[in-house]
Amino acid sequence: MASHQPTRDDPPFLLLGRVLRPHGIRGELRLEVLTAYPERILPDDHVFVGPDPADPASAVEYAIEGVRRHKQYLILQLAGITNRDDADFLRNQYIMVTLGEAVPLEEDEFYLYQIIGMPVYTDDDEHLGEIVDVIETGANDVYVVRGPRGEILLPAIEECILDVDIEGQRVTARLMEGLLGD
Repeated sequence: MASHQPTRDDPPFLLLGRVLRPHGIRGELRLEVLTAYPERILPDDHVFVGPDPADPASAVEYAIEGVRRHKQYLILQLAGITNRDDADFLRNQYIMVTLGEAVPLEEDEFYLYQIIGMPVYTDDDEHLGEIVDVIETGANDVYVVRGPRGEILLPAIEECILDVDIEGQRVTARLMEGLLGD
């Protein structure tokens, strides 16, 4: 497994979920899952809760006392959150971990934030622009590229995205038929 060495450009936190609302009367939280690895959120771990993932000063650390799946959500019990009012206070806040506590990446994996701003070239070396956003569709991600040809949506599938070179700061893509509206 490759491990990511944090840099000063890294965000302070990675998102696990967002608190939607209290669940029941004992302080449990219903979470919208924002991680590809919800099974790694375990009792006895700790998380940070705050309104702004970019502001570490706004986050409060909590121990996880319990976690379970409920439909497409996670139900989370945090230490010290014992009633519905306490849980309601955390509504719309983010559940986060520091980058150092995140799931280790495999050799060919990367965090989505790492490709924002990265230049994209075709396999014929034409500069298409830079990745400005990533749309997570469920089936596959879609990279939003802005450049000389305007905005291009590139599906993050093997047939289209040939290489993502994090260290070299370059994405190589093959323009599939129909991607440019031709």
